[in-house]
Amino acid sequence: MRIGIWRGIAVAVVVLAIDRLSKVWALDLPLVAGGREILPFVRIVRTWNTGINFGLFSESADLGLFLVAFAVIVGVGILAWTNRYAQAWHNVACGLIAGGALGNAADRLIYGAVHDFLNVSCCGLRNPYAFNLADAAIFLGVFLLIVRR
Repeated sequence: MRIGIWRGIAVAVVVLAIDRLSKVWALDLPLVAGGREILPFVRIVRTWNTGINFGLFSESADLGLFLVAFAVIVGVGILAWTNRYAQAWHNVACGLIAGGALGNAADRLIYGAVHDFLNVSCCGLRNPYAFNLADAAIFLGVFLLIVRR
């Protein structure tokens, strides 16, 4: 195996660890109605997503195990794919995606849903959606792959 896959695995492990720790922290945080502001425009809220992005397909009870399997396959597959590339940025991007996918899969296995707890709203406009650090890692990894191509 090339060094690229080891870089990707290292990033995925770090993302998975930070994601798990952040979710445990957010679950233990006492919240008031409407959440808790931690930074300007950023609130900690407590939501559970049984569906996919933005809660799509939340009403489907059979979707959970499929999503866990899909996330594991994508995570392992993208790490295998990164082995073909020596560029550090590519390995990091793939590690971000894999770690995020595995972090959300872990939530589904542990809780039966993904714990989304970050809400960004601004200027009197309330964003109805929440996300977590695994989602942010996936977004950043995909963004890196797109802009670096």
